Amino acid sequence: MSSIIEPTVVIVPGMRDHVAEHWQTLLADRLDRVRTVPALEHNRLSRTAQVAALDAVLGGIDGPAVLVAHSAGVMTTVHWAQQAGGPVRGALLVTPPDFETPLPQDYPSIEELDTHGWTPIPWRRLPFPSIVAASTTDPLAGFRRAAAMAEAWGSRLVDLGDVGHLNPASGYGYWPRAEELLRELLDMTARTATGAEACR
Repeated sequence: MSSIIEPTVVIVPGMRDHVAEHWQTLLADRLDRVRTVPALEHNRLSRTAQVAALDAVLGGIDGPAVLVAHSAGVMTTVHWAQQAGGPVRGALLVTPPDFETPLPQDYPSIEELDTHGWTPIPWRRLPFPSIVAASTTDPLAGFRRAAAMAEAWGSRLVDLGDVGHLNPASGYGYWPRAEELLRELLDMTARTATGAEACR
């Protein structure tokens, strides 16, 4: 009889406040085993603080987890993965921003991102299966850069097409493909867990 436990889904938002109509919020509402990393009230631009917030949520979970990250939450996830070990089986990484090139005017500058520890972007393979879902029209990252990140992280790359930054400002609230990609990720992680169990 299999001893594999179904993972808890951990939602890793970017640096935004809670947004009720964001696809991550709506996805969380549709799941049973789910936790969301809360928005920081202080030091929101700090990579160290964002990584610590994710680590705190993971530390409170009994059993394995999979991450569903968007925007800066992707960078929080990959930075966390470089310095922490834990129960994470896999990650869905949606529209990763390119913090090494200038962002639009309303976003932090490269100097601010560097000061707060976001650069350089980690370019090492992630220690768990992952899917990068990238937009061809994301103002925060060119598709080629997102594809390069996916390759470096060992992620499967999914081309989402013309979806902007896949947020309410781009016209996206409920996003049914999130559930489809999450199911794919869970299948990937289940196969990995089954293989690991068989090798014991």
